[in-house]
Amino acid sequence: MRALIKKTVITVIVLGAAAAAAGWYFIPRSEGAISFHTARVTRGDVLLAISATGTVEPEEVIDVGAQVAGQILSFGRDADGRIVDYGAKVTEGTVLAKIDESLYAAEAAQAEAQVQSGKANLQRAEADLHQLKAKLHQAERDWQRAKKLGPSQALAEASYDAYQAAYQTAVANVAIGKAAILQAQAGLAQAEAVLRRAQRNLGYCTITSPVKGVIIDRRVNIGQTVVASLNAPSLFLIAKDLTRMQVWVAVNEADIGKIAPDQPVTFTVDAFPGETFLGRVGKIRLNAAMTQNVVTYTVEIATDNSSGRLLPYLSANVQFQLDRSSDVLRVPTAALRWQPSQGQMAPQLRDKLTSDAARKVPAGGTGPPPAAADRQDRSAANWGIIWIPKGEHVRPMRVRLGLTDGAMTEIAGDNLTEGLEIVTGQQRRVAESRDTTNPFAPKIPRRGNSSNTRKTGS
Repeated sequence: MRALIKKTVITVIVLGAAAAAAGWYFIPRSEGAISFHTARVTRGDVLLAISATGTVEPEEVIDVGAQVAGQILSFGRDADGRIVDYGAKVTEGTVLAKIDESLYAAEAAQAEAQVQSGKANLQRAEADLHQLKAKLHQAERDWQRAKKLGPSQALAEASYDAYQAAYQTAVANVAIGKAAILQAQAGLAQAEAVLRRAQRNLGYCTITSPVKGVIIDRRVNIGQTVVASLNAPSLFLIAKDLTRMQVWVAVNEADIGKIAPDQPVTFTVDAFPGETFLGRVGKIRLNAAMTQNVVTYTVEIATDNSSGRLLPYLSANVQFQLDRSSDVLRVPTAALRWQPSQGQMAPQLRDKLTSDAARKVPAGGTGPPPAAADRQDRSAANWGIIWIPKGEHVRPMRVRLGLTDGAMTEIAGDNLTEGLEIVTGQQRRVAESRDTTNPFAPKIPRRGNSSNTRKTGS
């Protein structure tokens, strides 16, 4: 019986100790005071813009292709004497590449032979015509004499008929001779046309640059065979003038109505972080594109690239400028959205803010905005409140709102100065870290600090 009671007492003590330890562990500690995130009023520019992405494109690109089929034998040389390749500068007429011309040279030689044959046929036809004309002349004289004599004892009737038939045959032969000349002339013209075509195809074996510019793409290699059928295969891309570039931007249909030609634009590229480039809207293409039920229009932006820093096909982050405020006071937009609790306000302001709210007066003011004649300024949308830290509390300041780009907002107001500290948010400071060690665990003495360690002696 005594053993049972002793066992029960020990169990109760153990459970009590466990409950005490658990309670000590789970009791919440002080979370600390509230601290404010602050920023300062700055002076600068605020831009109201439409953001979009696009691609840097050369203003004019020439696609040089091949009009004949064959194997690429060699490349030409650029203005600096180097083999034509990416980035090579070429002038009009510069040889870019040569295609195997053996077949086309043979066709040109065959066509030349046909031309010579046609010329010979024409000369023969002309000579035959002269001969036929001479025979006609002789037959005409014989016929004239026969007509003077007529059928009589001096000229038999059969001879008279023979002279007449000879004359008529000679006339017909002359006509045939003239027709033969026309036929020979037509054959010669056909042979000359075939020759011109063969020579042109032979000339196409030498690919030359049609304009002065820079090669931005080479799409063939030596030894590669190009096949020209319905479409001419593309061999080179030549940018005519890289000092003038364009940015092609896809603009959503909801924003396209706000964009007009000659509108100022700024854009950046990842290749030059922190640098802003300028441009202007040149053209709005009307052939809209639809992707996943989203309609976009391509807008062409013209920009100067005299420095040559912008490279073709860079990705661009574009800002279409709708409005701009320069050299104005501005604050982070988060400062206008933040609202303190009643406990964070200065005590002398709480009752006043409560009464002002009942009378619908903007916080920090005693009445309507001073520009009473301007009805738009009376709108609450044109006014906001920023909060200025003062010790552990904040006090309000009413400001007039201007342009905003989402991150920064233009403000104006009395007693508003550059560098003024304002509140943008808050966070809770943790006063002390939670000690999660078991209070019932044995304490192990630390070495090195005799003042915190109790000493025992013999």
